[in-house]
Amino acid sequence: MVRPYQPSLLRLLHGAMALLVPLAWLSGLIVYSNHDGRFGRLSWQPAGDWIDLHGTLEVFLWPLALLFGLYALTLGRARLNQAANTTALLALALAVGSGKLMNENWLRTGQFDHFVYSLHLLAWLLVAAAVIWHVAAILMRGGAPLARTMFQLKLRPNDLPRDWAAQVGRLLRRSS
Repeated sequence: MVRPYQPSLLRLLHGAMALLVPLAWLSGLIVYSNHDGRFGRLSWQPAGDWIDLHGTLEVFLWPLALLFGLYALTLGRARLNQAANTTALLALALAVGSGKLMNENWLRTGQFDHFVYSLHLLAWLLVAAAVIWHVAAILMRGGAPLARTMFQLKLRPNDLPRDWAAQVGRLLRRSS
């Protein structure tokens, strides 16, 4: 039986996203609970400037999401045939894009009626649903063996970091 293998660049980008997205989501939940809370609050209200922490995560997430999106549209475009992958990527783009358009002082001053803020909240819910769907689809498609491929450290000889530029170059030449 052939063991599933995921390209190293995908594993690197996906792994970084898998760390940052939940952190951004959870910090956003705390920001929402501390400042807005119209639809419910956490029973525990952690102290600190969570808006700034959430914004700091966004500073790292923005360029990473851009790189991940470029990967998905080029080397990973075959994976976009799976609706769960495409939905997760679109939800991420909506969350990051709407977050970039927000003013962090809106929440501090109680301005919850901005369209972009509402869009960001919607994106926040979509990201949660899309990630659950994405994980479920992976488990249904390939089970634990496929899921484990994202955590493998082993690299194939033609899939080393020095090979990434050539992989992109071959794709671009094939596309033209």
